[in-house]
Amino acid sequence: MMDKVKKEINKYKKIITKKVKEAKKEKVIRKFFKENPVYITYILFNLLNSTMIRIFTIHTIDNYLSYEAILADLSAIIILGSFSFLMKPKARNRYLLGLTWLFTITCMVNSIYYTFYTSYASFSMLSLTQYLGDVGDAVVQNVIQPKDVVYLLAPLAFIFVSRKQIKKGLFKKIETKEVRRKNALKSLISGIIITVVFCLNLTSVDIGRFTKQWNKEYVVMKFGIYIYQINDGITSLQPKINSMFGLNKALQEFEKYYEDRNKNDKYQGTNEYTDIFKGKNVIVIHAESFQTVNIDRKFNDIEVSPNMNKLAHEGLYFSNYYSQVSVGTSSDAELTFNTSLMPTQSGTAFVSYFDRKYIAMPQIMQDAGYYTFSMHGNNADFWNRRAMHQNMGYERFYAKKDYNVTPENSIGLGISDKAFFSQSVEKLKKIKEEHDKFYGLLIMLSNHTPFSEVDKYGEYDVNIKETVTNEDGTTEEKVYPYMEGTKLGNYFKSVHYADSAIGDLINELDEAGLLDNTILVIYGDHDARLPQKDYVRLFNYDKETDGIKDESDQTYFNFDSYQYELYRKVPFIIWTKDHKYQKEITDVMGMYDAMPTLANMLGVKPSKYALGHDIFNIKDNNIVVFPTGNWLTNKVYYNSQKSEYLALNSGEAIEKDYIEKNSEYASKLLEVSNNLIVYDLAKKEEEKNKK
Repeated sequence: MMDKVKKEINKYKKIITKKVKEAKKEKVIRKFFKENPVYITYILFNLLNSTMIRIFTIHTIDNYLSYEAILADLSAIIILGSFSFLMKPKARNRYLLGLTWLFTITCMVNSIYYTFYTSYASFSMLSLTQYLGDVGDAVVQNVIQPKDVVYLLAPLAFIFVSRKQIKKGLFKKIETKEVRRKNALKSLISGIIITVVFCLNLTSVDIGRFTKQWNKEYVVMKFGIYIYQINDGITSLQPKINSMFGLNKALQEFEKYYEDRNKNDKYQGTNEYTDIFKGKNVIVIHAESFQTVNIDRKFNDIEVSPNMNKLAHEGLYFSNYYSQVSVGTSSDAELTFNTSLMPTQSGTAFVSYFDRKYIAMPQIMQDAGYYTFSMHGNNADFWNRRAMHQNMGYERFYAKKDYNVTPENSIGLGISDKAFFSQSVEKLKKIKEEHDKFYGLLIMLSNHTPFSEVDKYGEYDVNIKETVTNEDGTTEEKVYPYMEGTKLGNYFKSVHYADSAIGDLINELDEAGLLDNTILVIYGDHDARLPQKDYVRLFNYDKETDGIKDESDQTYFNFDSYQYELYRKVPFIIWTKDHKYQKEITDVMGMYDAMPTLANMLGVKPSKYALGHDIFNIKDNNIVVFPTGNWLTNKVYYNSQKSEYLALNSGEAIEKDYIEKNSEYASKLLEVSNNLIVYDLAKKEEEKNKK
């Protein structure tokens, strides 16, 4: 009986002891919260910011349910904040405020950057800040949104709470070193525990993508914005570190890749288009922000781009041609078009790696006896073109100083396309007199974001005008706003102007006899990066409600994120005055396929390091790889960031092996291209062969 009583007493003693410990623990936690309101504010609002940026940028269920990112951000916030307890109250407050500003700026910069590039910011982009002055207005007008400034709530809340504590005399409170050490240790241990819990939830795929940093969206979704940015800082140093330590491995992989490619690549050799333009002059037009969505589009029966439409119908028109740019936008387009290489993983080739050896189309044409030149109405050093154009083989670069630029003939970033083309024709006349053959690049400028100078584009309505017959037999004209007032609508107005400039150029070239033995090559450099919602309006406008059709409407076009990606394609046209070659090529094609395709037609050899193919050899077996790791074939658009794909031919089954094989191909291609540029492997290979 007594034993039973003792057991019951011990049982309740344990329960009471446990409750007492829990009460003490709860009291300690409550006391910590009460005594450190500034620190708690620091944690809560910086965690709120990191959560908001993920919600604002990655619109997937996986992201919304991702607790790993919350754990990662929380651990970073707590661990970095724990060191503040080693300081006295005033210094602690300044340290935590400094961290809050750092976290806030991280979120704001990434929020703005994501709007424009659909990716996250990188430390490697710091080298490009020198160019922000030229495009600052574009960023402010076309990119910065209200959501980009809500992150300021964190420092404002912190300042508000800290000022209240100042009034209460909290910062005058005397703390012993022992108390500060204990609080620092408690906070640090809490952060470490959260870190351990976070790490236990990681998979090998998570770790692999974290180290490679190609798939930035996935990294942010799993590791949070703060850990991503810390990792990005380390990754951005890799080119310099690797150039010292990783050369041998990169060189071995590079040699093996091209050895296997040359041995196994069956899409080489001649075809029906070989040498068709041999000996002809070449004028390449780099059409700023010109997308295929403009081709054959009309408003009120008036074409958006009548001159480009004419060129497309009268020449070789590659209607599924995709730009492969990264953060270097126009400069990346020039790189890939001319060298058949991909943009670098960090930074841009034009700025960070301009001193590498490139086998580029201008140099190839110069070696074939052509005079090579480039023309652009912007500053010669914008995107470091002065140095890079010389490196790629342009003998002369006509830049802003070579043109008469006035406020009257300027649009956006500089000289208008019409003034630029008109003055360029005069230079071309002289070039023709002095040289038997020439290869030149003309870079357009007016059709540049933010497409806001509508008063300079000329009259072009993007509304809907209809003549309606009333019951009494009278007629009246009704006007529906449609795309008026939207960024996409303004873009169409800008394109209409740029297209008109192209029409004027062709007429002036013809009058000067410059088209008689010349081919025109025109490519859009990249998409205009306009809001997805504007495209939804374009394809689903309901004029009766001046709104968007209901999704249940049979005519509703579901313009989702995949459609947005597919509509980023740009035109690629090769045209001659005699219209001898007229054909639409519908096989998917990347910008890195331009050099091999064009070189074959001109009767010259492309770079032996070209990553693309002659489209007339590879045809429907082609694959377009994007810098994000995404890829596209005639069958599939694959999003590596979400590990999802869209089958382009309804009803066609896609094998798992097809996805895995192409994903592996894309990953290897990106790695080899990046290493070739970063380590200057073309030069290393040349030096090796000379020995």
